[in-house]
Amino acid sequence: MAGNINWYPGHMKKTRELIQENLKMVDAVVEVIDARIPVSSRNPIIDELVKGKPRIIALNKSDLGDGEANRAWIDAFAKAEDTVRAIPMNSMTGEGTKELLRVLETLDSRRRGNAAMKPYRLMIVGVPNVGKSSLINRMTGHKSAKTGDRPGVTRGKQWLKLENGMQLLDTPGILWPKFEDPRAGLNLAFCGSIKDEILDIPTLGMELVAVLTERYPEMLVKRYKLEGLCMEGEESPETGWPMETPQDLALGNLCRMAMKRGCILPGKRIDYERIGKLVLDEFRSAKIGRITLEWPEQQEQTQ
Repeated sequence: MAGNINWYPGHMKKTRELIQENLKMVDAVVEVIDARIPVSSRNPIIDELVKGKPRIIALNKSDLGDGEANRAWIDAFAKAEDTVRAIPMNSMTGEGTKELLRVLETLDSRRRGNAAMKPYRLMIVGVPNVGKSSLINRMTGHKSAKTGDRPGVTRGKQWLKLENGMQLLDTPGILWPKFEDPRAGLNLAFCGSIKDEILDIPTLGMELVAVLTERYPEMLVKRYKLEGLCMEGEESPETGWPMETPQDLALGNLCRMAMKRGCILPGKRIDYERIGKLVLDEFRSAKIGRITLEWPEQQEQTQ
C-alpha cells in the first residue's frame, strides 16, 4: 500500500478556527460528504466542532456512488443520534436540493415556536472537493461561491442569503492534519480530494485497481474489454514472473488495461503514468460504473 498521505495547508488550520468562532451564531449545520467514501470524507474535527447542533448530511455525488450503498448509508445515518437526516444529492444537477431546503424549513418552523423571529442561520462544512460550493450555488439559486474540480478553491468566509430568508455561512473545506488510517488518505486521493500534483499517480492507479479488482471486478472487465482478470499463479503480462500477491495481480490487471487502451511507450513498455491517470479519471467520472468504496457493514466489522 502507498505510504501515509499527509496534506494540511495553513488555510485549513484557519478554517477550524473560523468554524469555532462562528458556530455559536448558526442554528444548524449541513455537512457535505462524498457518497463514494462516506467515512473517509467525514472529518472527525467537524464531528467534534458541531456537536450539539442539528446536522443534516448531504450525501453528495450520490449519482457516482453505488445505488445500493447509497440506500444503506441513508439507513445507517438515520440511526445516528446526532443526525436529523441524510439526503442523497447531486449538486451539479440540483437533485436533492429541494428536499434539503424542505428539511431545513421544518427545523426552522420548530425553532420559531420557541425563539424570536430572526433569520435561520446555517453553516455548510466539508472536506475539499466534496461539492460544497456547487451545493451552495444550488441553494442560493445563483453563482455565489467559487467552484472548481481542484481541492482548495474556496477561500474565506461568506454569508449568503437564501430565497426563503435563511442565511448561510460558507467555509473552506478542511482536512485533518494526519490520517489515522492510511486507507482514508487513499480513498480521498482516489476521489480527487487531495491534489494529484503531490501524489504518485502510477502507484495510486494501481492501488485503485487493487480495490476495484476485489469489489467490482465485472466493471473492470467490461470497461476495459478484458478477457478476464489476472489469477494467482499466472505469469505477469509485463515480467513473465508468477503473480502471487494482491499487488502483483493489481499490477498485472493494470498492464492488461494499458495494453487494451494503447498506453504503451517505445520498446513496448507500459506507460504507467498514462494508464494510472486514465483509470483515476474514469473512476471519478463513473465511466467505469457507479462505485462506492465504503459500505456501512464494512465499517461495523472494523470497529
